[in-house]
Amino acid sequence: MLTMAQTVNDLHRITTSQLDTPPRLLLGPGPSNAHPRVLQAMSNRQVGHLDPAFIALMNEVQELLRYAWQTDNKLTIPVSGTGSAAMEAAVANSVEPGDTIVIGVNGYFGERLCDMAGRYGGNVVRLEKAWGDVFTIDELRSAVSQHRPAVLALVHAETSTGARQPLEGVSDLCREFDCLLLVDTVTSLGGVPLFVDAWGIDIAYSGSQKALSCPPGIAPLTFGPRAVDKLNNRASGVPNWYLDLTMVSKYWGSERTYHHTAPINMNYGLREALRLVAEEGLEARWARHRNSAEMLWDGLADIGLTCHVPLETRLPTLTTVRIPEGVDGKAVARTLLTDYNIEIAAGLGQLGGKVWRVGLMGFNSRPENVITLLGALERVLNG
Repeated sequence: MLTMAQTVNDLHRITTSQLDTPPRLLLGPGPSNAHPRVLQAMSNRQVGHLDPAFIALMNEVQELLRYAWQTDNKLTIPVSGTGSAAMEAAVANSVEPGDTIVIGVNGYFGERLCDMAGRYGGNVVRLEKAWGDVFTIDELRSAVSQHRPAVLALVHAETSTGARQPLEGVSDLCREFDCLLLVDTVTSLGGVPLFVDAWGIDIAYSGSQKALSCPPGIAPLTFGPRAVDKLNNRASGVPNWYLDLTMVSKYWGSERTYHHTAPINMNYGLREALRLVAEEGLEARWARHRNSAEMLWDGLADIGLTCHVPLETRLPTLTTVRIPEGVDGKAVARTLLTDYNIEIAAGLGQLGGKVWRVGLMGFNSRPENVITLLGALERVLNG
């Protein structure tokens, strides 16, 4: 019989009810509502992370990610973590102490890149613009030619502003000055035209919970040949064990060497989300997101609201809506949530209190959701 020197403390042994979450329509910057097929896939029974059935699934996830990103990169994997983990993996593996990295800062996630790169010993050069603006090729050329960085980092789809950074021609500049092009595609992968190989992107990362319609917790990452070469010739080891691609890549490569236990069911979900992308086709998917966004933009104009970002660089996946003078933006968002079960988000940083952020991503990018939101928003604004 087991004897115990201590008595069990039941102070924190609470009785809770069965989980019953409210039926929210998630039209903020993420997460978006997961596709029902993704949720169903995630409920499948687990196998081991080195089981032959799981290894076959890993191969499929990698191949489907290559399609979604339009790349042939061998090192294309899902990181075990949220989009910020993939961001950190991108930085940790490409930036060595003393490396100069030029980072385009025109929103919150450019700021986060600066923070991460500085923590890994990078000499961070901030290229700044107002939140909602984008960088011209001449501005990028000036910064790269002056600072000669090892890495140029840009946010393709800035979730805090709703701006889409044009990338055509940037890789030519990076090759001219021998630097890597690192791109945040968290709010663009699966919803906005994106061509990793054709645009010469060396490193890209994303998240699962936006236009891919998968819950957060697994994050796509791809390294091209130039980035892999830099990784393999580092003067110092990668200072993050969990995200060290020299080791993680052996699990996702032909060796299948154990590194950490992969999130089995999250990979099930990501596989199904990527199957949905492939079934729909990228051209059709991009067009669907654009059509939904244009319907939203027209509807906003009809009720007297304006968008923060100019049309030519506006994201179809994330729209920043200017809060009218005298309107309590937080109160409006709170009423939408409590009375209509619709989530939208407030602005961050420079846009705090000035905009709402509305996401139409993946499974949620549908006309009926646009109509539902516009109707509810108009009612709330009209009191």
